[in-house]
Amino acid sequence: MKQLKFIIITITLVSVFGCKNETKKETEPFKSNVTLKHKHVVYQVFTRLFGNTNTTNKPWGTIDENGVGKFNDFTEKALKEIKSLGVTHIWYTGVPHHNVITDYVQYGISNDDPDVVKGRAGSPYAVKDYYNVNPDLAENVENRLQEFEALIERSHNVGLKVIIDIVPNHVARNYESLTNPNGTSDFGAEDDKTLIYHKNNNFYYNPGEPFKVPEWKNGYLPLNGEKHPMADRKFKENPAKWTGNGSRASQPDMYDWYETVKVNYGVSPDGQKDFDELPDGFESKDYKTHFEFWKDKTVPNSWIKFKDIALYWTEKGVDGFRYDMAEMVPVEFWSYMNSHIKMKNPQAFLLAEVYNPSLYRDYIKKGKMDYLYDKVQLYDTIKHVMQGHGKTDNIPPIQNDLKDIEHHMLHFLENHDEQRIASPDFAGNAEKGKPAMVISATISTSPTMVYFGQELGEPGAEDLGFGDPTRTSIFDYGSAPSIVRWNNNKQFDGGQSTSEETSLRDFYKRLLNFTITSEALASNYQDIHLYNRENNQNYNDKVLSFVRWSDHEQLVVISNFDGENTQIFDLKLPADIIETWKLDNASYELLDELYKSYKTQLTVINGEGSIKITLKPLQSLILKLKK
Repeated sequence: MKQLKFIIITITLVSVFGCKNETKKETEPFKSNVTLKHKHVVYQVFTRLFGNTNTTNKPWGTIDENGVGKFNDFTEKALKEIKSLGVTHIWYTGVPHHNVITDYVQYGISNDDPDVVKGRAGSPYAVKDYYNVNPDLAENVENRLQEFEALIERSHNVGLKVIIDIVPNHVARNYESLTNPNGTSDFGAEDDKTLIYHKNNNFYYNPGEPFKVPEWKNGYLPLNGEKHPMADRKFKENPAKWTGNGSRASQPDMYDWYETVKVNYGVSPDGQKDFDELPDGFESKDYKTHFEFWKDKTVPNSWIKFKDIALYWTEKGVDGFRYDMAEMVPVEFWSYMNSHIKMKNPQAFLLAEVYNPSLYRDYIKKGKMDYLYDKVQLYDTIKHVMQGHGKTDNIPPIQNDLKDIEHHMLHFLENHDEQRIASPDFAGNAEKGKPAMVISATISTSPTMVYFGQELGEPGAEDLGFGDPTRTSIFDYGSAPSIVRWNNNKQFDGGQSTSEETSLRDFYKRLLNFTITSEALASNYQDIHLYNRENNQNYNDKVLSFVRWSDHEQLVVISNFDGENTQIFDLKLPADIIETWKLDNASYELLDELYKSYKTQLTVINGEGSIKITLKPLQSLILKLKK
């Protein structure tokens, strides 16, 4: 959840990028420290938008004007088509019941105040009820939970694992669950509101001070100034709670996460931890040991509430969770939470949003996370290369820096927080995503994530209200035009897609399906880019290359990020790779695994290899050695 968060994270990457005199160190091969048969691919879909065929897309349009997609739009046909892309896991974004500006009072759901809701459809990261789902997504609101349970079953039936969001750092200001299971209560229900802080309070308070709606600036007004009975610059909350991003002001700024309140995990305002810390050495212990550690410990009430929520959804068949802004929550909580989940489902897929590289290893090893976003290193660096002002020289050192945790660093080029590749503020052309996608999907054993519409070149150009175009809005009702065309009136066959969209989707389908079947991509990696930069006059910083291999498969991956120039050179393979692959002084055929139309040869002379390469603009090759 970074859209409009105004968080600035400053990371120094000097030690990551390194220098050319360290090439030998950076080209050492490494093998994944996990046993893995094949890679995973996550398809993130913004659930509200996927099945919506209404193309009105009026700014600030109502649900009746702009329409909304439903759980039932994910038919067996639609899910099979998603899986056919090479997808193993589907992340349904925006499922838990969050604040919306649509009237559902006839179903016992209280109306939400526009003064503390972003957009008209609301932020999926301001959750109002963790024990139910967004009423917008149901054909029959009374049966909304059953409709989502049916979607879980349909997803499983076609072979997809299901992921949903949990937002542990904050909840909606008006959190109110209508369907709490027996023995559970709402966040804050038992809080002592006369205290700023107590270990078992779920929130932090400003006793004696009522909450005040932010002062709106720069012409902004909720619902764009439309008259609404609740849009009166007032919201009853007394005493005021601290805001989700940590603001302690009773009147937060409009650029704060004002629609949410921060959850208290037993950390006092001065930073004191009122819970046990993990003993030294626990970073090397498995989830079962972590679970046993917490069994006899008294933990803050908020820990128990979120653990119960996660287990509730696990029991309903959810296969994993994506945790929003996990680094703002103590790592000890994650040890507690994730070990409980893994005891119920050892194969649970646990993905966290963490942006500070200095915290990566703690959240993986102590917090028992499976995967973290590789955002500030790989994504940001590849983005700069795609935009034409970054060098591929900066990519191999990132892999070297992360080699002990490479499997845990999920790769992506788009998600709901980031600009669309085809948007003018990113690359302006979806084709520029092709070499980046090949690199992102093949450089490590980590999972790959694709955002719905990315495979069609969706530019995110619609101005739907809250927020700016270039990202597909997560706050308002609307549709994604490329998805509407592919949807083809619920036939999900690409019947209205343009030829460019069809070709791009075919590329993604070829690439992703190869990644989930390749043994080499689940095994060894070695950079050859920096070796070629030092030893190859015709090889430049618009190209990237590396090798991947297993006992039965050897691959040479090479991409051209240059959108204008063809690259022609003899790619060199150093002697240690030739020795590792047990190759003789001979010639070996290489066939491209993406399109099966490009062939070349690896020639080994005196124990060193050379491959004649011609790369068209934005072309990539995954060359498989034929022995």
